[in-house]
Amino acid sequence: MLHVRPPAVAGSFYPQPAAVLARDVQNLLAGTTAKSQGAPVAVPKAIIVPHAGYIYSGSTAALAYARLATARSRIRRVILLGPVHRVAVRGLALPGVDAFDTPLGRIPIDQAGVAATASLPQVVVSVAAHAQEHSLEVQLPFLQTVLDDFTLVPLAVGDATPAQVAQVLDTLWGGDETLIVTSSDLSHFLPYSTAVEVDRETVQAMLNLDSIVSHRQACGGTPVNGLLLAARQHHLHPELLGLCNSGDTAGDKSRVVGYAALAFTPEAPHGH
Repeated sequence: MLHVRPPAVAGSFYPQPAAVLARDVQNLLAGTTAKSQGAPVAVPKAIIVPHAGYIYSGSTAALAYARLATARSRIRRVILLGPVHRVAVRGLALPGVDAFDTPLGRIPIDQAGVAATASLPQVVVSVAAHAQEHSLEVQLPFLQTVLDDFTLVPLAVGDATPAQVAQVLDTLWGGDETLIVTSSDLSHFLPYSTAVEVDRETVQAMLNLDSIVSHRQACGGTPVNGLLLAARQHHLHPELLGLCNSGDTAGDKSRVVGYAALAFTPEAPHGH
């Protein structure tokens, strides 16, 4: 019998009807084209994207996902990491299922990737950690829109060191067929002007590939720090694609949440 994780936040973080969801994601991606005129850019090996409701952070996430368009048939496996919000986990948790469903269809779990991590003590299985977790789920409709067929290694990241996360990424690194997606928002519930300042500092650490991002700076600090360490080891080049907060999109400015999109490419992008 196939074990499938059904969508938990369809209808709240993003639309539930498939046609509406498909249209909304296409519109968010279309909104990035005006901002990306110029020379061709390298396809990222890894991206950092936010995970709030689409009305808040979808336009920022789309900036990173739009970069994958030219590799839609080449990328066949996605390593997806996000922080746990509801269920505590020691290490990085696999979901213990065969597939994830969204309103746009079914995504099979990459069984070879799961098997490759079996010997790593920091990788555990937790159905509960994944059951209601939105940080991974909200990325899936974007991936289903910008890529053709792909398999997924979803990791809900709890208590782990940057080195432990980087070791998992290294094990799953693969070649051009493998994309790494790290899900994180930035600061939470600060006044607008304070958040702008704090988030700029956080992004600078990311651009320096400096694994010192705290959970106050980013709720996904643990997977982010692991990615930054791995990016340094693999000589990836970081690029900031977009930075804003909920006060810029759909929220009030007294208590905002920060969002950034970054791409990490194997070489410096062409042009300036």
